[in-house]
Formats: sequence, C-alpha cells, structure tokens
Amino acid sequence: MTTRRKKNAVSARSLLSLLILAVMGVVAWWLYYRNQPHFIRYPEFGIGVPANFPIHGIDVSKYQDRIDWDEVSAMNVDDIKIGFAFIKATEGLGNVDGSFRRNWKKSKESGVVRGAYHFFLPTKSGTKQAENFINTVELEIGDLPPVLDVEQTYGVSQDKLRKEVRAFLDAAEIVYGVRPIIYTNVDFYNQYLKGYFDDYPLWVAHYLRKDQPRITREWLFWQHSESGRVNGIYTHVDFNVFNGDSSEFKKLLLTQ
Repeated sequence: MTTRRKKNAVSARSLLSLLILAVMGVVAWWLYYRNQPHFIRYPEFGIGVPANFPIHGIDVSKYQDRIDWDEVSAMNVDDIKIGFAFIKATEGLGNVDGSFRRNWKKSKESGVVRGAYHFFLPTKSGTKQAENFINTVELEIGDLPPVLDVEQTYGVSQDKLRKEVRAFLDAAEIVYGVRPIIYTNVDFYNQYLKGYFDDYPLWVAHYLRKDQPRITREWLFWQHSESGRVNGIYTHVDFNVFNGDSSEFKKLLLTQ
C-alpha cells in the first residue's frame, strides 16, 4: 500500500511538472508572438500587410500607368495610409521614365512623401548614370534620399559591378549632400554587395516571409509584396514598410 501511494505521488508530481512546463511554453510562445510583426489581410489592399510597422508606402513607374495621386493619398483602411512613394526616375545613361515628371509633381501636390530611384545597368559607367539621374531629379526639402536600384549583373564581373555602383553612389552623395539608399533583393545583396556597402541605408525586397526580410544586417525599407492594390492605381503595385516610427522617418527626409 505504501509503495502504491509513493508511485501515485511521483506520478502526480510528474504530471504537475509537465503541466507547468506546458503552461510556461504557451506563455513564452504568446509573449514572443505578441512582439513579432505579423500580416493582417486587408481586402482593400488585396494583400496581407505586416502589422507593427506604422508607415507604409509604394513604389511606382510608368508601368502603373496614369495615377490619381489624390485617390492614393486619401485611401485609409484602419489607419493604414500610403505614407510615401518611391518613383522611378531614370535608367542607364539616358533613359527617363515616361511617367516620372507627372508622378513627381502630382505626388507632392497630394501630400505623399516622395523619393526618386535610378535603375542601374552595371554594363554602363556609374558616374554617367548618376549624371542622368542628377540632371533629371531635383530633390527638395521633405523628400526622401536618392535611391539606387541594383538587382542584376547583366554578365559583368563582381569587381566591375561594385566599381560602378560605388561611382554612382559617390557622385550622387556629392551633389545631394546625403548618402543614397540602395535597393536590392536579399539574395543579390548577400551575393554581390554584402561587406562592401554595409554602411549604406538598405531598402530590401523579400516576399517569402511575413514577419521581416531574411537578412541579418539593418534595413530601412522592406518591399514585402509586388501585388498590392491602391485606390487611384489600376494595376498591381509594390508595397513597402519603413522600419521605424514617425519621428525616425522625419529625420530621414532632406532638410536642405
């Protein structure tokens, strides 16, 4: 009888220990999940939008056709608004995006914080590509820093790629007085840019995770979808978030 009582007591203690561990595990999971960014699906935007990021934006080019920027600015779904827009300005040595000048003017008039980007061709001179961008884009107080979009090698060596990227960044920084932002995807950054441009602000594209991009270094913007919907735009559009709050976003904007 005594042995049976001891066995029952041991079993009860073991069961209690397991129960306590289970409860602790549930609590730990809940605390972790509560503090992690997660997606909330909004039918109005047509995609899941990552929560815990207060500032959302889009990036556009001529492929979005004619944009009604007043409609873009007015859209508000559960306090999620389009707080900024990156607009394609130039590509290569002489190409200017067909919708840039209208988008650049109308976005500002509608109260959307704007930024301009250059699509980079590694086969061409980085300095001359910067000249194309500089001759096209006049940044003003309240604009975002210039952006270099580099995501393909076009067959050039890694050394040449980095040399021309560096030439563009240096030329743009001299003229605008602010360090440019680099846009690329996670794999391209890790393979070609990591270790060489880690001190530049990063705007990173990555669509395969719902909490944050799969990259170890700090990032400023995250392009999390390429299939969003926004009032005033009749095609799909890329969606982004800013990695910070409104005061940090304000500090990023040009002041002179």
